[in-house]
Amino acid sequence: MSGHPRASASDQDLQAVLDRMADGFFALDADWTVAYSNEQGRRILRSAMSDGAVGPGESVEGRNIWDSIPGSTETEFYDQYHRAMETQEPVSFDSYYEPLDTWFEARVFPSESGLSVYLRDVTEQRELERRQRESLRAIQRLYAVSSDHERSFEEKVEAILTLGCEYLDVPNGFLTRIEDGTQHVEVSHAEHPLLQPGKSCPLDEAYCKRTIERDDLLTVVNASEEGWAGDPAYETFGLETYIGGRVEVDGERYGTLCFAATTPRGKPFTDTQRTFVELLTRWVSYELERQRAAARLERERDRLDEFASVVSHDLRNPLNTAMGHLDLLAAESDSERIAPIERSLTRMKTLIDDLLTLARDGVQVEEFVDVDLAETARNAWSTAETADAELSIELDRTGIRADESRLRQLLENLFRNSIDHGGSDVTVRVESLPDAVGFAVADDGPGIPEAQREEVFETGFTTSDEGTGFGLSIVAEIAAAHDWTVSVTDGRDGGARFEFEGVEFADE
Repeated sequence: MSGHPRASASDQDLQAVLDRMADGFFALDADWTVAYSNEQGRRILRSAMSDGAVGPGESVEGRNIWDSIPGSTETEFYDQYHRAMETQEPVSFDSYYEPLDTWFEARVFPSESGLSVYLRDVTEQRELERRQRESLRAIQRLYAVSSDHERSFEEKVEAILTLGCEYLDVPNGFLTRIEDGTQHVEVSHAEHPLLQPGKSCPLDEAYCKRTIERDDLLTVVNASEEGWAGDPAYETFGLETYIGGRVEVDGERYGTLCFAATTPRGKPFTDTQRTFVELLTRWVSYELERQRAAARLERERDRLDEFASVVSHDLRNPLNTAMGHLDLLAAESDSERIAPIERSLTRMKTLIDDLLTLARDGVQVEEFVDVDLAETARNAWSTAETADAELSIELDRTGIRADESRLRQLLENLFRNSIDHGGSDVTVRVESLPDAVGFAVADDGPGIPEAQREEVFETGFTTSDEGTGFGLSIVAEIAAAHDWTVSVTDGRDGGARFEFEGVEFADE
């Protein structure tokens, strides 16, 4: 099958089929001489053979493959071809051939008279696989940086800029803040002298002036050929390669995150590279939003601390004085007006205590320890001003993991709520949940209408003249701090039932 004029018609048909193949094919005889090759096979062999081995118009057939291709005896091709010939077993392998800068997928089929070799160029596939591996490593490193709680925001940004420069193969990465028509470089990993932290320039002289006008990324791979010549930004910075996206905080423009080089890139950024930069801009936007929210929260905490101090000093002190004078008055008089005054002052004290709890303690818990729920309930009952009410404890397991102080506070508020709404002779039960991990506090009072059950945990909501509207809000916050879910339903005796799920039981 040499293509000779005397070749049979069937050989000529087979040769035509092989020449139409996208893969390279050639046959070697037992002496390692090329007996036949299709068009793609001839192209590959001719490219690999040394200069002068095959003259213009000469065929590769009749050439010894090892003598004609320099350094071929030191390659995997040499080892695998000989292995196939010696074992008479087909072999398949992938190998990189450096002189051609090409990855080949080879399939070799031996016979007693020689080898049939199929070569497929898989360079593009291997390059795609390489880029995918690089992208995966970059994403893994990004996750490691973003989840490192020991680093400051600036340190994290500098680390992801370094990562982005390595991944995109550019020397400059920078985060800008744009304000009052000026671009400020906030953080950078850059060689360019004008892209160092603290540098600024008029926005009209920055590439970012176009970036902030776009919803997607701005990419430039050869600025001088893409119409940037004469642009003030090009004249100032001389960047030939650029990719950048807009950074927003709470829906408002903050600045840009960009990567750049003073040399042309030569090829477009891939979809994966663009996606990676978009991911970085979104992460920076999220971190900046989180910082701003944390600053707002800190200001709120400062205001709450100030409020708590005012409540503690300016309200509690005169209240204590009033209650002291009331005690003296009660000792001197049996007036029927004393009891209503005492109830009002007591309600004010409860209101102040609840306000201080919300302002100072919030949802924080100190530590989780093994707590006896039954014992804690009895202790809370003894201090909750329960009068003639009755407590019943029906628990299958009593040991739970909780902050004991906060748990007692939760129970005290529930007990007071039951008494406020059910009266002084109400019966309260602390019991296990039959179908879930947790416990319930129920009473035989009037219950809570279904329409109000979504509102009862809101701060200030109350249906009682004696209530402060803070007790159940505190209950909800303490439950949330323990990662418990709390819900309201009907008790078995028609009263209110508060169920707490997600409770972790202690080892008993």
